Amino acid sequence: TSLPNIHLSLAPKAQNKIDDELEMTMVCHRPEGLEQLEAQTNFTKRELQILYRGFKNECPSGVVNEETFKHIYAQFFPHGDASTYAHYLFNAFDTTSNGSIKFEEFVMGLSTLLRGTLRDKLEWTFHLYDINNDGYINREEMTEIVRAIYDMMGKYTYPALKGDVPKQHVDAFFQKMDKNKNGVVTLEEFIVACQEDEMMMRSMQLFENVM
Repeated sequence: TSLPNIHLSLAPKAQNKIDDELEMTMVCHRPEGLEQLEAQTNFTKRELQILYRGFKNECPSGVVNEETFKHIYAQFFPHGDASTYAHYLFNAFDTTSNGSIKFEEFVMGLSTLLRGTLRDKLEWTFHLYDINNDGYINREEMTEIVRAIYDMMGKYTYPALKGDVPKQHVDAFFQKMDKNKNGVVTLEEFIVACQEDEMMMRSMQLFENVM
């Protein structure tokens, strides 16, 4: 998978390792060494250098807060309102739940979404849908995410959408996923159902270029 177009300006000239390390010392948050991140992700050091330059150019402090994240993400969906979906996506990237995303968190999530195994991607997506982090997805949580996706895509993508469509979408998912009919979906139920239904995986946007 190629690196995503993250809509962040990159430095116009090539830089070497010394420049990279020098720049890392000039921000408020200094990320881990590129060698360590290379070992922890599915990116090469050169790819990490490109991602870091883009990240630092948009977020000179070395971290991104939610408002900045929403502003960046909104550029992808000019015909819709991406703020709610970006809020949930931000929380999924913010693995420490401290209100900001460090470069390490950003590339770890991106590595999973772009180059992780199928199970890695499914687990990450389950975490996105599990808004309250209790280990289950309920209908209300899934409806919130699905509605946010529809809002984000906008009227040009879904011109005929009515208010009940997200609920109908969720009801169809739950019929397939909630095997024991207890009103919530576990991680394993989620993974099994998605693996059994290619259309559902596409609907859940698992392989979309999210960043």
